[in-house]
Amino acid sequence: MVELPKSIKNLIAAFERLPGIGPKSASRLVFYLLNTPESYVAEMAKSLLAIKKEVKICKECFSVCEGEICSICEDEKRNKKIICVVERAIDVMAIENIGGYKGVYHVLGGVVNPLEHVSPDDLKIDELINRIEDNMEIILATNPTMEGEATALYIKKKIENLGKKNIKISRIGSGLPMGADLEYADQATLSRAMDGRREI
Repeated sequence: MVELPKSIKNLIAAFERLPGIGPKSASRLVFYLLNTPESYVAEMAKSLLAIKKEVKICKECFSVCEGEICSICEDEKRNKKIICVVERAIDVMAIENIGGYKGVYHVLGGVVNPLEHVSPDDLKIDELINRIEDNMEIILATNPTMEGEATALYIKKKIENLGKKNIKISRIGSGLPMGADLEYADQATLSRAMDGRREI
């Protein structure tokens, strides 16, 4: 069996820690990078460092941005009375790509998952509750997984206990199968899901 250089083994191990990357994919990526110009690898390394140094979390919706507030929250044309609640910042991108949604967002930072030791206190649920006023619509667009459904129901109960007036709580509609992730859904499916949201 051929013994790989330590630097190659270390990089393969680093790639394997990324979500969705197994040993074979990690090896292919490393050997691909070996055959690219050094300038390409240097640019990639620079970009990786930049996202840690330059990307911030929006103080209002907890999505990613370069300043204190993201461009969506700053946009005065957005309807601040409609908040779409998603698990991760990448889900904001998925919904924005379908077009047509004119409200704002709230990124939870995950879902309630006892097996992973993630409780409601670990998420941005209290921050969402603090944003809610009378006459609003809250779209619960967590993924249609067991954890996503449980998180949506938990948030629904918290909102109902607020005693605010004319609060419409809707759940992302049909079009997404159970167990699906928003980031992998095509635009047509996401569009149907947004259009078909329902009160819960």
